[in-house]
Amino acid sequence: MRTFHFRPVPFIATLLLVILGCSLSYWQTQRAHQKELIEATLLMREKAPPTVFSGTANTGNMEYSRVILNGEFDSQWPVYLDNRPMNGKAGIYVVMPFKLVNQNHYVLVVRGWIPRNSLDRAAIKRYDTPTGLIQIEGMVKMHLGHVFQLGQSVPLQPNVMIQNLEIDEFVKASQLPTYPFVIEQTKGTEDGLLRDWPRASSGSDRNRGYAFQWAALAGTALLFFLVTSFKRKEEQSERTNQQ
Repeated sequence: MRTFHFRPVPFIATLLLVILGCSLSYWQTQRAHQKELIEATLLMREKAPPTVFSGTANTGNMEYSRVILNGEFDSQWPVYLDNRPMNGKAGIYVVMPFKLVNQNHYVLVVRGWIPRNSLDRAAIKRYDTPTGLIQIEGMVKMHLGHVFQLGQSVPLQPNVMIQNLEIDEFVKASQLPTYPFVIEQTKGTEDGLLRDWPRASSGSDRNRGYAFQWAALAGTALLFFLVTSFKRKEEQSERTNQQ
C-alpha cells in the first residue's frame, strides 16, 4: 500500500513549473486567437476596393484597410530597419515619409525590402526613388513591428539603420507632421524593392502548438510530483528507521 508523502521543496518547484507552463500556454493561446481575429479582418477588408486616403478618415479604424495615396516621397529622410528577413534571407526594410498632395501631412511608408550586403553591413543596395507626384497603394498598419533589440539604438537621423522605429520618435526627430499609422506599400512604380510582405495573421497554428507544449510541461511536472510523492509504507518506515 502506498501513502502520500508531502515534500515542501519539490512541491514549490512543481508549483512554479505549473504556474509558468499554464501562464505561457494561456499567452500563446491568446496570441493565436488574436492572429485569427486579424485573419478575419484581413479577409473582410481584402474584398473591399482600396479607398483614396484624404486625411479625413478615422485612422483608428483603418488598420489592414487598403488605401491609395497621392503625393511624393521625401527622399531626404529614408530610414532603414535592420534584421528584417524575407523568404529566409537577411535584409532591410526601406521606410520613407510620403507627403500627401494638397496637404501639409506625411505618411510613413514601408516601401519594400532589400537584401543585406554580406561583405559590408553598412552598405545599402541601390534602389530607385520616384520623383514628383505619384500614386501608390498599400495596407494600413498601426505600427512598424518590433524585433529583438541588439545593442543600443543609435540617434534617429536620415539614412540611419536601426532595428525598431516608433512613429512619434520619427516625428520628433524629423519635425515632419506625420499621421499615426504606416503604409505597407503593395503597388507603385518599379524601384528595385521586394514587397512580398509576411501576412500579419500567419503563425496561429504555431502559437497553438506552443500552447500545447507549455500545457504538457505543466501537466508532466504535476504528474511527476504526484508519482514520486507516493511511497510504500515499507519504504517510508525504512527511511524513518535510518534517520
